[in-house]
Amino acid sequence: MGAYILRRLLLMIPTLLGIMAVSFVIVQFAPGGPVERVIAQLTNQGGDSGDRLGGGGGGDVTAGGGFEASGGADSRYRGAQGLDPEFIAKLEKQFGFDKPPLERFGLMIWNYARFDFGQSYFRDVSVVDLILEKMPVSISLGLWITLISYLISIPLGIRKAVKDGSSFDTWTSAIVIVGYAIPGFLFAILLMILFAGGSFWDLFPLRGLTSDNWSQLSWPARILDYFWHLTLPLTAMVLSAFATTTLLTKNSFLDEIRKQYVVTARAKGLSEHRVLYGHVFRNAMLIVIAGFPGAFISAFFTGSLLIENIFSLDGLGLLGFKSIVDRDYPVVFANLYIFSLIGLFISLISDLTYTWIDPRIDFERRDV
Repeated sequence: MGAYILRRLLLMIPTLLGIMAVSFVIVQFAPGGPVERVIAQLTNQGGDSGDRLGGGGGGDVTAGGGFEASGGADSRYRGAQGLDPEFIAKLEKQFGFDKPPLERFGLMIWNYARFDFGQSYFRDVSVVDLILEKMPVSISLGLWITLISYLISIPLGIRKAVKDGSSFDTWTSAIVIVGYAIPGFLFAILLMILFAGGSFWDLFPLRGLTSDNWSQLSWPARILDYFWHLTLPLTAMVLSAFATTTLLTKNSFLDEIRKQYVVTARAKGLSEHRVLYGHVFRNAMLIVIAGFPGAFISAFFTGSLLIENIFSLDGLGLLGFKSIVDRDYPVVFANLYIFSLIGLFISLISDLTYTWIDPRIDFERRDV
């Protein structure tokens, strides 16, 4: 197992480099960029905009991209006509575009390998501090969505397997499929209209994870306030979150129930509860439980941009979207690097979880 883990860890290096390289190349050909954004603000809103936008990204910039055509300073960026070439050159240096693309990429990878992600271009804060600031929202959504979906999916999937073909199985399948088909953001809007001061009741808040006076509340009141704010977002997201796991649990149990060892256990006079949870459960839940780390990371990192926007939850999803729109490349690339790295580690942990649940699985005998 040690050799398998070492191979997987070494394989992460070229995988991560490939992800970053492809993303960096795509950015090079994408129109627009931080320099053009500053120029657009200057030409549209006046000279003080340049001070506001250009001042936040001081220091050495390690990641970047943008559209760089051949020609003089005025022709290289749209809208730069009439601006001082020295000012354009200063902007390029500030954002790191005075270096060749290959050198910028190498410098970015070298700094990221040391977990130095630099400063945001347009916010006077380090990228790490910015990500840590948004993490509570994403952790809350990812953790609770995963736990709630598993707590619903596993018992429901087992029950559906036991009652396979019955009216209970049919109706619950219909509900699961309909819930999966309804877009989460539409259900979120419905919840907002019904319960958050829309056309009916005003029972739940629409902004943030906690109330403004959260620090003044007692600990029980803080917990209640926290879940009070999360009720509607979690309800909107959990609607479709448990569908796949429910059907996967049902099919896994059906496969195991039909095997010979289950028939033998029943023939020995064991109770149905003992057969299901003493023999079938461990084998049937192998793929479901082993996929828990990956499911959590998926919910934690991807979340729902629209849900965050509807309920004014400033999480990593909204941060990533705004950073792409603003061409804040240090934040974009840092998010990509961190999430890709953690995703690769979680993939390894998921594989190791298989061997923990079922020691018969041996990855040493298989290719990576």
